[in-house]
Amino acid sequence: MRQPLLALLAKEPAHGYELKLALEQTFGQAYPSPNIGQIYVTLKRLEQDGLVRSQDVEQDSRPNKKVYELTEAGRGLLAAWVTEPIDGPRVRDEFFMKLVLAPLAGLADRMELINSQRRHYFGIMRNLMDMQAGMDRATPAARLLVEGAVLHLQADLDWLERCQEELV
Repeated sequence: MRQPLLALLAKEPAHGYELKLALEQTFGQAYPSPNIGQIYVTLKRLEQDGLVRSQDVEQDSRPNKKVYELTEAGRGLLAAWVTEPIDGPRVRDEFFMKLVLAPLAGLADRMELINSQRRHYFGIMRNLMDMQAGMDRATPAARLLVEGAVLHLQADLDWLERCQEELV
């Protein structure tokens, strides 16, 4: 949550609720809507770490609102995050550990594990397809986020087929 908030604040100062709305508008239902409490806790920590600073802004007949802006340290951290590559494929896969080790310990049958995982992935796929069907007015970012999840999930399903071919 830290880096997305920093990225939004790099565009312009904002208060917590504006940041929540910006995340929701950018990613739509494809990205879980952040809890407003989580946003404010994160902003407080970012401020304690010297990455943002806040200023109380007076409002007519309403309590003051706290507006946050990025500091130079925040800009530096954000620049490092943007340029840093993301880890590639996961080699330590928890499901694969279960698939290999549980049968050795007599705890499970490999085919049952594969079928259970496949059913789980198909359920997720159905949810993603339903989400895609309702994205007529979604932002390109939201559509691409869901499309990427579908493609990753399809690769996981293909990999399950390979596991079945090799291990069962």
